[in-house]
Amino acid sequence: MPAAWKAPCLPEARHEPPRRRSDSGAGVRAQAARTVNAVHAGGRSLTDALAEAAASVDARDRALLHELCFGTLRLLPRLQALTGLLLKRPLKPADAILQDLMAIGLYQLTAMRIPAHAAVAATVGAVRVLERPHAAGLLNATLRRFQRESDALLAQVADDESARWLLPHWLLARLRQAWPRHWQAIVDAGNSRAPMTLRVNLLRGTRADYAAALADAGIAARPLAQLEAALQLDHPLPTERLPGFAEGKVSVQDASAQFAAQLLGAAPGERILDACAAPGGKTAHLIERTGGAAQVTALDADPERMQTLRRNLERLGLHAETVVGDAAGDHWQDGPYRRILLDAPCSATGVIRRHPDIKWLRRDADIDALAATQRAMLDNLWPHLLPGGYLLYATCSLLPEENEAQVRAFLQRHADAREVPLAIEGSEARAPGRQLFPQPDGGDGFYYALLEKAA
Repeated sequence: MPAAWKAPCLPEARHEPPRRRSDSGAGVRAQAARTVNAVHAGGRSLTDALAEAAASVDARDRALLHELCFGTLRLLPRLQALTGLLLKRPLKPADAILQDLMAIGLYQLTAMRIPAHAAVAATVGAVRVLERPHAAGLLNATLRRFQRESDALLAQVADDESARWLLPHWLLARLRQAWPRHWQAIVDAGNSRAPMTLRVNLLRGTRADYAAALADAGIAARPLAQLEAALQLDHPLPTERLPGFAEGKVSVQDASAQFAAQLLGAAPGERILDACAAPGGKTAHLIERTGGAAQVTALDADPERMQTLRRNLERLGLHAETVVGDAAGDHWQDGPYRRILLDAPCSATGVIRRHPDIKWLRRDADIDALAATQRAMLDNLWPHLLPGGYLLYATCSLLPEENEAQVRAFLQRHADAREVPLAIEGSEARAPGRQLFPQPDGGDGFYYALLEKAA
């Protein structure tokens, strides 16, 4: 079964990094190739692989490393199609990392403002860092050929749908089937750069006060109408530049994700379960919205991610009971709760723009396995909900099998459950629930359904 995916909300660099010394440039491109290869061939998440790689490069080069890895993985279907045309014969499996390095070189030539001669020189130099000096001539020749024939090569790969839409064929087919009127807009948004949205900790001050603090720091932001604590920045920036971040005055959280605590509607004093809680953004929001007076239990099966959740709560000055356990398993028993949030593990097809590695880590066969896990979690959590209580089911997926079809089947299995209609402006009504699509200048793709247990 595929690993459960819960994507953290990390801002993505928009700026083009400055040029570096040639030796530093070759080193950072070699690390980018290792990172992309770890995702593409090794099945690692980009978040983990990039964190490991960033620790081994100069702090000044980390923005460039980030851009090379994110950008290459975002455009990889097109870059792979180009390398297939440029190479006379496929590389040996042992040299697969060289094909990823070639993709990194092509990404610079097609999508970055780095001077072409500098990009080629630094990328070719990376073969020595990777201890494959024999490949320098091949890499130099293929990148130079692309420079000469770029228009013709790009026109040739445009006929390949995967290269054109930057998605694997199986996912493109599923999106077309599920959303015949919306799939092109969904794909375009998924290939864009995500905005950076903040959630103000209302226990530490008002949104207007924090917006004023941002303005004083020269940071432009705007409030989002449907969300009481959200501010969207005009331009992403490192969290250390956010006023009061270290003191817990604000968090980074996607706009669509901020609907979860709002839709669950918990009140002070109520017992709340946040199932699959790590890394803790929604847990913290639940506590903040109830004035710190709710009794929140955060449950997650991953001990390492639970440590991240505890650190996030500590930064914000919040407290929750934390339990390492499986929301789908019988060994964890607790309750009852007045409210339950199930942010279920899913395909994460609604957050591809933040995590382009999803294109390579997910397979068509994974969807049925994920749906089975979601079903087990819903059935296992329902007995822990008090009569008259509410369970909010959420995913960051765009696929009906994980969303409305999952909840519809649950309602058929449980006679004591009923859907509570939700109102989210700009979302698509489903039967049941609401689907939010990724927006180029807005939130990610999310699905929500609110269920009430008969009294």
